[in-house]
Amino acid sequence: MDHLGITAKETKSPWGTPNPVVAACSLADVMSEQLAKQLDEECNIFPTCPDVSEPLLMGEDVDTSSDLMLAQMLQMEFDREFDTQLRREEKKFNGDSKVSISFENYRMLHPFDDSDSSEDEVDWQDTRHDPYQADKPTTTPRKGFVGKGKNITTKHDEEVCGRKNTARMENFAPEFQVGDGIGMDLKLSNNVYNALKQHCYSEQRRSVRVHDKKEHSTAEQAVDPKTRLLMYKMVNAGILENINGCISTGKESVVFHADGGSLEDRAVPQECVLKVFKTTLNEFKNRDKYIKDDYRFKDRFSKLNPRKIIRMWAEKEMHNLARMKKAGILCPEVVILKKHILVMSFIGQNHVPAPKLKEVKLASEDMKGAYYQVLHMMQQLYQECNLVHADLSEYNMLWNEGKVWVIDVSQAVEPTHPHGLEFLFRDCRNVSTFFQKAGVAEAMNVYDLFNAVSGLQISADSEAEFIAQIEALEKMNEDHVQKHGKKTHFTMSDGGPPILNDDDD
Repeated sequence: MDHLGITAKETKSPWGTPNPVVAACSLADVMSEQLAKQLDEECNIFPTCPDVSEPLLMGEDVDTSSDLMLAQMLQMEFDREFDTQLRREEKKFNGDSKVSISFENYRMLHPFDDSDSSEDEVDWQDTRHDPYQADKPTTTPRKGFVGKGKNITTKHDEEVCGRKNTARMENFAPEFQVGDGIGMDLKLSNNVYNALKQHCYSEQRRSVRVHDKKEHSTAEQAVDPKTRLLMYKMVNAGILENINGCISTGKESVVFHADGGSLEDRAVPQECVLKVFKTTLNEFKNRDKYIKDDYRFKDRFSKLNPRKIIRMWAEKEMHNLARMKKAGILCPEVVILKKHILVMSFIGQNHVPAPKLKEVKLASEDMKGAYYQVLHMMQQLYQECNLVHADLSEYNMLWNEGKVWVIDVSQAVEPTHPHGLEFLFRDCRNVSTFFQKAGVAEAMNVYDLFNAVSGLQISADSEAEFIAQIEALEKMNEDHVQKHGKKTHFTMSDGGPPILNDDDD
């Protein structure tokens, strides 16, 4: 070894290839500045790291020698799959709804994506771009017009107002169908727009009224929540076993069939009916004359609100049925009354209601027997029960087991009612017309039937004269009541005109 130097001896490789000989260098050469520069140049030969801020290129000619570039490409492919799955979830979540929710904020954004796949296409609802919005928003300057000379356009221009009116239709209620106007240059005049706007407001108010009416009123074959609760309470109390379904609907009530239960004080029929008086006031506004002038309810009628008057209808039918049952007239038997629900016995067998006299086909002898039953019933109703049905017809009489049953007596009034005799004359006309058309030769005409039922001996040459005498009797009765405060009933003097007698009670 030389002084401060290194010597290398050439050795022979056992594989036959000589090892390279390393030249000896001194310590001064190692520490020299020239050697430092040489080492620095040799270090610059290695590749530099790419700038991650530059856009990534994809394709067959892309250099993949850098691990960082490979990682970025894999990450972008993973993000693309994530966006595709997110788009599928968005479509599944929105479905066919008109109001859609966008998941755009959860997508991965990349500086470059050259995918041409159809799955990457985004619907306009998933973007922030509104196709209804104008490309260049037009604004009217403060002076109120744009242009010069003959090309002046004001804010009242027909086309400008038409487009504005079309855009304002988007502010209508969601339930108001305005259509889809994408790609169409629609122009609505002020008259058309104002008419549509007014119609939209009226439809909103109507829908609110209809919804409120359905919630608080008894509709066709349905009941409101309060009525349904009353029916449930009857079942829970054991009065009824169950409620089967609707039998019929009328102007003022809905009738349900039910299986009877039990009561402590009396037995309940095996089959019952629930007559639910409708809580809507439309049908009762024109029928208050049957109750406001009835002396039994006249004092209470003026003190009740309209909805409680409907309960009075149910109470009135209960009292009328009780009075008829006491006289032996065939009619439903009252079980119990709960507000506007009247429970009665069922006329029929095995859940099948008895047919109406209008619907049943009877032989001539049976029809003749039915006529005499109706005649006797009307006389009993007037003379023993002191009642006039006021709505008697073939639709309110049932044929059950060879006998005529009377139903629907909520409007029945006493003969002393200001219009009681008029109601009786109308009933006689309905009965006489029906049985005469049915071929009953013994059926009396309306005048003879009226006299036979009332006991009066009114004679007239025409119907107008007959009704005039009836109205005169009613006027005499009304004047007498107002003067003396007592009810009167009509009797006939021997061979003379009708006279009025006071009731002793």
